[in-house]
Amino acid sequence: MSRVLSSQNLQEGVGQESGVSDWVEVSQEDVNLFADVTRDHQFIHVDPEKAAETPFGGPIAHGFLSLSMLSHFAETGFALDVSNAVMGVNYGFDKVRFINPVRVGAKIRGRATLLEATEKSPGQFLFKHNVVVEIDGVDKPALIAEWLTMIVTG
Repeated sequence: MSRVLSSQNLQEGVGQESGVSDWVEVSQEDVNLFADVTRDHQFIHVDPEKAAETPFGGPIAHGFLSLSMLSHFAETGFALDVSNAVMGVNYGFDKVRFINPVRVGAKIRGRATLLEATEKSPGQFLFKHNVVVEIDGVDKPALIAEWLTMIVTG
């Protein structure tokens, strides 16, 4: 979003696409590192030979790995520019649905639309975005989420 939002024009972005991130390839190394951090080493993610025997035909990324990419997607594609922002914090989700698995080697990106913008208290802005994580060349997205972020201004 090219314009700067403040308490005076907070509603201008509601209903509009905030932006689209660049494509990011999900590698087997990404999946393995995520498995190590989360201690989730299910074969469908980390064993390409065994995963090849499943209906997926190979390893898939953890759904939570795809979800965790929202921070990167926001930073590189659709973070809001709020005047006098000091920090932004993850506030949670109202909804998350994993629609389609992300195969290792696929490229994904985030697309966000601002659904709500509320000044919760002076200098604290709560934003709700509808975020779709798209898979390059695939009609159905990897996931959809209603993501809440709080921006604090100084």
